[in-house]
Amino acid sequence: MTKHEVGTQEEWQAARDELLSEEKELTRRSDELARKRRGLPWVPVESDYSFETADGTRSLAELFDGHSQLLVYHFMFGPDYAAGCPVCSSIADNLDPNAVHLAARDAKLMLVSRAPLEKLHGYRQRMGWSLDWASTVGSDFNRELGFLHTEEELRPFLEGELPPAVVQNAGACGVDAGTYVTEGPGLSAYVLEDGTVYRTYVTTARGLEPAMGYYGLLDRTPVGRNEEGEQVFWLRRHDEYETT
Repeated sequence: MTKHEVGTQEEWQAARDELLSEEKELTRRSDELARKRRGLPWVPVESDYSFETADGTRSLAELFDGHSQLLVYHFMFGPDYAAGCPVCSSIADNLDPNAVHLAARDAKLMLVSRAPLEKLHGYRQRMGWSLDWASTVGSDFNRELGFLHTEEELRPFLEGELPPAVVQNAGACGVDAGTYVTEGPGLSAYVLEDGTVYRTYVTTARGLEPAMGYYGLLDRTPVGRNEEGEQVFWLRRHDEYETT
């Protein structure tokens, strides 16, 4: 016998209608935030960033590939990693099929990491993605956006009790926890206008959830995310889940 509240169809519909009103309110609020997000001031990118790509060394402006907008996902794959971060991999799973649709709206979507290009492309082949993936030349690009830290800066965190997810993901990447967490995930957006690249938006942490489609779907299941109290984080690379 279930311990969850059980009701009639009429009781469910009444509760559902009340919830729908709140969901619509949230949608309208989300639309308002999107307008404010687009209204943020643009910041000229003055640093001379370079990236190693399949087409050679390119500047940030050249990454646009003829589009006026650029979305960069900062994928956690440091130079010493043996494989990409499992969480970032799950995000790339969601991003990959959307790139063609974004391109149709004049927006280039791609991945950027600090690992050597050969390692990145080998992992991309394993995962079956088609997204462009560039390797940063130097660390400034991620560092200046707050997506790269030193172990010294993270020492207070590393000296405490590490979350099981950090330990698990570090092991999955073939590095220790300190090396793993110096990298950080993020999304940054740019526009190219009159030959100048402007940074328009940056986010990380739960700001990345729109790129994690599985969470929105889990939020609509009876059990939800069901992560409270888990000692081992459930996310894996898509070729590492046990099949039944």
